[in-house]
Amino acid sequence: MIETKNAPTLKTVATALPAVFEAATRATQLLQKAWTPDRGTPVYTEKGVYTTRGWTEWTQGFQFGNAIYLYEATGDKAMLEYGRSATVQHMASHVSHIGVHDHGFNNVSTYGNLLRLMGEGRIPHNSWEAEFYRLALKITGAVQAARWTPITVPDGADLGYVYTFNGPHSLFSDTIRSMRALAVSHQMGHVLMGEQDQRISLLKRIFQHAEATARYNVYFGEGRDGWDVRGRVVHESIFNTNNGVYRCASTQQGYTPFSTWTRGLSWIVAGYAEQLQWLQTRSDEEITATGWNRKDLEARWLDVACATADFHLENTPTDGIPYWDTGAPGLAHMGDYLSRPADPYNQYEPVDSSAAAITAQGLWRLGSYLKDSQPDRAARYRAAALVTAQTLFSEPYLSTGASHQGILLHSIYHQPNRWDYVQPGQTIANGESCMWGDYHLLELAVMLQREAAGNAAQRFFDLQESTT
Repeated sequence: MIETKNAPTLKTVATALPAVFEAATRATQLLQKAWTPDRGTPVYTEKGVYTTRGWTEWTQGFQFGNAIYLYEATGDKAMLEYGRSATVQHMASHVSHIGVHDHGFNNVSTYGNLLRLMGEGRIPHNSWEAEFYRLALKITGAVQAARWTPITVPDGADLGYVYTFNGPHSLFSDTIRSMRALAVSHQMGHVLMGEQDQRISLLKRIFQHAEATARYNVYFGEGRDGWDVRGRVVHESIFNTNNGVYRCASTQQGYTPFSTWTRGLSWIVAGYAEQLQWLQTRSDEEITATGWNRKDLEARWLDVACATADFHLENTPTDGIPYWDTGAPGLAHMGDYLSRPADPYNQYEPVDSSAAAITAQGLWRLGSYLKDSQPDRAARYRAAALVTAQTLFSEPYLSTGASHQGILLHSIYHQPNRWDYVQPGQTIANGESCMWGDYHLLELAVMLQREAAGNAAQRFFDLQESTT
């Protein structure tokens, strides 16, 4: 269980940030010099060098988003120029990509962050540049929302989901984080146009997808099946596309459908926390127009966020770093592993530092959301986030090697497929990085840097929406 009793303060954690940004700048420059477009999108490192994995194109936005965050954190104009020019040169195909569920990862991380910084005055204002970013964000939300499977549920609710690259039968827990693409597109007044000029509400699709994910990918300890533990998350749910009926739990990257793949859990914690923050910015009128209501949405999303956050706290070692799956078989050989810090060099099961970085920012956002209504719970979540951040911002998790292209060490991509590199003398994968781990470490660092300085929180939806 994460030990929050002696959690560091935000001020203490902030003292580590200069070293984080220094390490991140070094790694980002190394990758920038080495990477060429013909190599494909960098995904994870082998022997400290980024390589590709042609499963799906979902990480390029993190590659250039890292540079944009480094400009925000340090003012390094070379990083801004890199992130900005690379977005123009390489991200258009991701805006129009009809084959993935990852638009919120790729495009909000690039076009979204650039537009946010322009609105904050961190980048000089240029009307046409801003319109370029806005157009990309409008289109990415609509393209993502078009990847839609309607489903049939016992109570007759009008639900569906944005389906994954696996096909229309597949609902991933990851995809709740791509609802940010629909959110920014909607708040800019955009809609998805369908057959016979049908105007499809992106806001309604967010609500439908979030409810489908809550019903089928999250457990609440209500006896749904023999493994129904409150806060447990399944990576994937499978539906019959002939009639939209739910069939079974599944997983691609977890150990089993009846354990919890911890990065899947992290997407749920972070995704619902930030959607709760975003929902506060929407009017009652626009919510009601979709047939939903604010009170029910807030209660449901908060239940999901808190259940999964509590599960994470209870099933993670004391320093905030989870092992890759709560049911990983090797954990049985590790004694009371939840009562001590995680060991990335153990003989049995990898940790996943990327899941820690994602969940930490979800816990921080959730704590911010709850600070007035549930101050004790809010304090616990924020303390757990700070414990995790303190661990991630130092060795052995922060990459300090002069030639390593990664920022955050000890992540895991696909343990069942054994894609991750195992170093000589080791029995499990460790010591390597991934693009999403690097990005979410920087996102966490920038978020804490801003709040430590007394500035407004970093939120994906704080965008300059119009030039008029």
